[in-house]
Amino acid sequence: MEDNFSNYFSETGKVAKEYVETRLDLIKLQAAGKLSRALGLFFSLVMAFLLFFIVVVFLGMVLGFWIGEMTDSFTMGFVCAAGFFIFLLILVLAFRKSLIQRPLSNLLVKELVEEIQEKQEEKERKKQEEREDEKEYHENI
Repeated sequence: MEDNFSNYFSETGKVAKEYVETRLDLIKLQAAGKLSRALGLFFSLVMAFLLFFIVVVFLGMVLGFWIGEMTDSFTMGFVCAAGFFIFLLILVLAFRKSLIQRPLSNLLVKELVEEIQEKQEEKERKKQEEREDEKEYHENI
């Protein structure tokens, strides 16, 4: 009798240990999935910013040379181009909440909401499958 109890408790302990290890592995995988999504979004935003920056630099050079040709002074052309970009910088700083912060926060919230909705849909689908399986089981009885 004592062997059955000790065997039962040792087996239960092994199963509990396996469950905890499996649960930890699941948590690690979920964290890795969320991290990979976040890093993918981050790197895509960085790449878009770099591309935008390169385009702005070349447009600044074109603008500087164009104004320089018009005024016969490249110095004046690049000063005017720099003044234009300083003006744009001031505008961006003045309207940074509506131009940068809100769209980025909306993008992040949208990503999180989509992930939550996917999880809820998956849970609902599993519940529906369980109901259908239970219904089939009761019909077959």
